[in-house]
Amino acid sequence: MNSAMTFKQLVLLSLLIFFGIQFIPVERTNPPVETRLVGPQPVMDLFRRSCFDCHSNETVWPWYGKVVPFSWFVARDVNRGRDKLNFSTWNRGSGQDQDKLRAEIWEKIKVGDMPPPMYVFGHQEARVTTDHHRMMREWCGVPPN
Repeated sequence: MNSAMTFKQLVLLSLLIFFGIQFIPVERTNPPVETRLVGPQPVMDLFRRSCFDCHSNETVWPWYGKVVPFSWFVARDVNRGRDKLNFSTWNRGSGQDQDKLRAEIWEKIKVGDMPPPMYVFGHQEARVTTDHHRMMREWCGVPPN
């Protein structure tokens, strides 16, 4: 008796595993928004396009965020993003905390770390251009070099 799995059996087993793991629940929640960040409309539009999916309680969960294993990564990224900075709880921090966050936001945008390239790959509208830099630097309160 041959104990080696045939290619057909391997494919069938792989499909069973793939469909089976779809039933593992992944938490995709949007807690209530405590406060709304206020700023000039162009800044708010950029935040909404480029940041809010990971850094607010207003995440628009993509269709692939419901398919394992992608859903695991999307949920992880959103949870990590909200832990680092959540625009939906912006007013929890003092003015000094908000100033520090603004400086960190500018630094991440300036060096191109935010939004992450992988996010921009799937969301071209999230791209932050050099034209956006001046506007964001001003909102963040960072003087020109």
